[in-house]
Amino acid sequence: MINKSDAHSKLSRLGNNFWLLLVVALVLQYIPFLSIPFNWLESYFHEISHGLAALLTGGSIVQIELFTNGAGLCTTLGGSTFVIAFSGYAGAVMWGVLMYKIAQLNNRVTHIASALLALLIVVSCLLWVRDLLTLFICLCLLALFLFSLKISHFPILPVVLKLFAIMVLLNSLKSPLYLIDNQNIGDGAMLASLTFIPEMVWIVIWSAIGASGIYYLRKS
Repeated sequence: MINKSDAHSKLSRLGNNFWLLLVVALVLQYIPFLSIPFNWLESYFHEISHGLAALLTGGSIVQIELFTNGAGLCTTLGGSTFVIAFSGYAGAVMWGVLMYKIAQLNNRVTHIASALLALLIVVSCLLWVRDLLTLFICLCLLALFLFSLKISHFPILPVVLKLFAIMVLLNSLKSPLYLIDNQNIGDGAMLASLTFIPEMVWIVIWSAIGASGIYYLRKS
């Protein structure tokens, strides 16, 4: 029979072992179908970051769209075009770091944070989702956080949230690289047209932010 205290101790060691969690997250990324919700999660954080940037700079969110391939689109009105365009990739990294740091706190705080993230998805569905595909994807993401709430009384919750966070960060690290397509569309092209700084520079900056997020958590 497995002693409960021993099980809790093992889970605690797993949750505190960043490199082991990183390896698990890397493996999960290459498991067919299982990795899909986590790609959607990064995409959601990317698009909601655009939207929040619009709101914070005096604009509004018109619509959020998510697609099965992990792409997304946030249509905004008004606000700072530069801040909105920059905030997508950078914001996804910040969400990942925030989730990981919250998971290091006590279970009550982690429970509240999971509930707030679930509430944010619900609000997004009610206010800014206009199509069935995006609604379906958001409901799948909502299920992830409802699952985390379901296990909130168990010591595995911090481990689960840390895995969510690392998966988001890994996707945030590689997502800017998809802009290297010579199509001259997307956030990088937008910033290049606004600042006359080449799109590749912005791609490097966003990837560096993603790498910095992972490095920061490694030291925390």
